[in-house]
Amino acid sequence: MLVEGKNALIVGLADHNSIAWGITRSLLREGIANLAFSYQARFEKNVRELTKDIPNAFLLEADITLPETLDSAFAKLDEAWGGLDLMVHSIAAAKREELSGEFLNTSREGFLFAQEISAYSLVELSRRAVPLMEKRGGGSILCLTYLGGQRVVANYNVMGVAKASLEMAMRYLASDLGPRNIRVNALSPAPLRTISARGVSGLSDMFKTMEERAPMRRNVTKEEVGDAALFFLSDLSRAVTGSVLFVDNGFHILGI
Repeated sequence: MLVEGKNALIVGLADHNSIAWGITRSLLREGIANLAFSYQARFEKNVRELTKDIPNAFLLEADITLPETLDSAFAKLDEAWGGLDLMVHSIAAAKREELSGEFLNTSREGFLFAQEISAYSLVELSRRAVPLMEKRGGGSILCLTYLGGQRVVANYNVMGVAKASLEMAMRYLASDLGPRNIRVNALSPAPLRTISARGVSGLSDMFKTMEERAPMRRNVTKEEVGDAALFFLSDLSRAVTGSVLFVDNGFHILGI
């Protein structure tokens, strides 16, 4: 019962392959009191089907590019719960044409799009979550990154730059929010077959490489990522903020 009595917002649930779904299942197993899910309109059917058996699941349509929808979503959360303990940022997107070939050819539009959706969104969401977390005496914010934000990964291109931006945003937010007893951290899982990942050229090769070279010689599952997320979302990590935890069977330690 690591999160018993907590209120959590999951941002970015799209389907059963989402990392956000793995985190959701781990939270449910460990006694989460209330779960809210914000989603884009195009994923509404998926989200409703996935969450239909979750008691009192709170569904909120919101678009990260439309600030007024975010204002509305957090206002509804505040009215319903009177506070928020946990928030999971599981949003990433880039234009498909930017995820192959040379980074040199990245378009201005594609660069800014990836930054807004994948990195700046953490700032937008955190700014609205903080007042609700302060009502509960603090909280925990978790975002999802990838090794391509620290090292060059073939075809990851503009998303790698966006993840680097996300990780630094996480650290600056951790510095800002620590005095308010709000922690901000990141998980860095190995590749999973999510909607976002499927847009990256050569994804199948990434899975093969993990099986051949990762110290544990296998890929990871969303359930394993979900359980790692529990550390950051529970009081077990009450003295940890501004950190990145790799969940990749040790792949990040390898050199050439």
